This record gives sequence, structure tokens and C-alpha cells, in this order.
Amino acid sequence: MAGTLKNVTDADFDTEVLQSEKPVLVDFWAEWCGPCRQIAPSLEAIAAEYGDQIEIVKLNIDQNPGTAAKYGVMSIPTLNVYQGGEVVKTIVGAKPKAAIVRDLDSFIEAKAV
Repeated sequence: MAGTLKNVTDADFDTEVLQSEKPVLVDFWAEWCGPCRQIAPSLEAIAAEYGDQIEIVKLNIDQNPGTAAKYGVMSIPTLNVYQGGEVVKTIVGAKPKAAIVRDLDSFIEAKAV
């Protein structure tokens, strides 16, 4: 299992996410959000398996309200996939790892099992 996911902030969001060469999944979350904590291990597992194809980062909405407001994040967890500086996919709510991987299938190539 990979360690904790990289955190991004309002200050480095443009550099870390919008200017990334590969797709970036941003987990908009907060400390007090139970479902956010539920999906964290799944996101870490996906990052460990598919990190060469998609970057996964976390953005704490309490500490970084500007970015969350800019992208209209109203409920958490919200997972936005950014590619070429644009939101290309939004996943709202906690889902099992398999469902998240399915939602990301256009960005990641399934590994042969």
C-alpha cells in the first residue's frame, strides 16, 4: 500500500494539477467528512496501481476554500479529473474502489490480472 496521497493547496493547484502532463484526480475532502475517510484507502490503492497513468492528489476544502469554490464543489467527497487544465470527469460521493476504477477507465488502462 502506498503512503498518504500528496496534498495540494489553493497556492499550488495550477502548477500541480492544471499544468500536469498526465490526468490528475483531485479528491476534494475535509477532516470531518466520514465518507471522505472511507474512500481514502481506495484512492491510495488506485494511486499505487495506476500512478504511472493518473496522478491522485487531495485538496482539503476547509484549508483551501478558493479552489473548491472556483470549481463549484458543493458536497464532498467530490473527485474531479483534470486533463489539459479542464475538468473532464466528476465523481460525487463515496464509492467502492472497483466503481471508482470503472469511472476512471477512460484515463487508465486496466492492468492484466
